[in-house]
Amino acid sequence: MSDNLPSPDFTRLGPPEGYRLAITGGCGGIGRHLVDIALAIGLKVAVIDLPESMERHPLPDGVIGISYDARVDGEVERAFSELGERWDGAIDGFVHLPGYMSSKVTIEELTMEEIDEQLNVNLRSAFTATKATLPMLRKAGGGSMVFAASGLATLVEIGTGTYSAAKAGLIALAKGLAKENAPDIRVNSIAPGGVDTAFMRGGTGRGGDETNEGVFTDDQMARIMSTIPLGRIAVTADIVGPILFLLSEKARFMTGQTMYINGGRLMV
Repeated sequence: MSDNLPSPDFTRLGPPEGYRLAITGGCGGIGRHLVDIALAIGLKVAVIDLPESMERHPLPDGVIGISYDARVDGEVERAFSELGERWDGAIDGFVHLPGYMSSKVTIEELTMEEIDEQLNVNLRSAFTATKATLPMLRKAGGGSMVFAASGLATLVEIGTGTYSAAKAGLIALAKGLAKENAPDIRVNSIAPGGVDTAFMRGGTGRGGDETNEGVFTDDQMARIMSTIPLGRIAVTADIVGPILFLLSEKARFMTGQTMYINGGRLMV
C-alpha cells in the first residue's frame, strides 16, 4: 500500500496552492504572519476572530473574515456555517490559535470568573471549533488540524497555572482527536516557548495592543533566556513554518504529536 503513495512536493514547505485554510484567532501576532505567508504561497484563507480584533487588525485583501466570540454558545456554529456557504461546506485545513492569560497571579488569587475565562478561551473554544470543523474536513476528503498549545503546558511558571492547565488539556484533546479521526484527518499541536508578540509584551492575547506590563518580569525573562540554548526568544516566523509543515503532506505520517518550538529550552 505504501508503495502507491504519491510523492510529496518537496519544493515547497506548506500545502498546495488552492488549499482552503480556516484560522481561528487569526488576528493575533502569530495569526497575522500565518495569514500573510499562506496568501503568499497561494492558499485560500478564512479568519474567524473577535470583531474588535478584526477591527484593530484589518485582514488583507482576499481573506474571508468572519467575526465570532468563542465564549458564546452558538457563535462557532454560526461562523463556520457562514464559511461553509462560501466554500461549499468543505475545508482542507484548520488552525486554532486563540490564547488568553488574565492576571499573572497564583491560582489561589484568581477569581472563578478569571479561571472560567481562561478555560473557555484556551480550551473549551477548541472543543466547539473542532465539532464545527470535522464535518467540513470530512467533506473535503480529509485534512489536517493544528492546535496552538504552549510550552507552558509542560514548563509551568508561577502565575500561569490555569493557562498551563488549559494548554495541557489542548494537547490531550489533539491526541484524542487524532485517534478518533485517523487515518483521514490528522491532528497535531505546536507548543511554542516565548514568542515576541504583543501577548508576550503584555497585550491581551486577543489580537490586542501591548501594555506596559509584560507576561513576565524582566528578571523572569532574564532567567528564561539563560535556559534557551539558541539564545533568544522566538519570532512569529519561527512558528509559522512548523504550522505550515504540519498542515502539509510532508507531515502525512504525523498525528497526535506535539511539536515544541522553544530554541531548545525543553527537549523531548
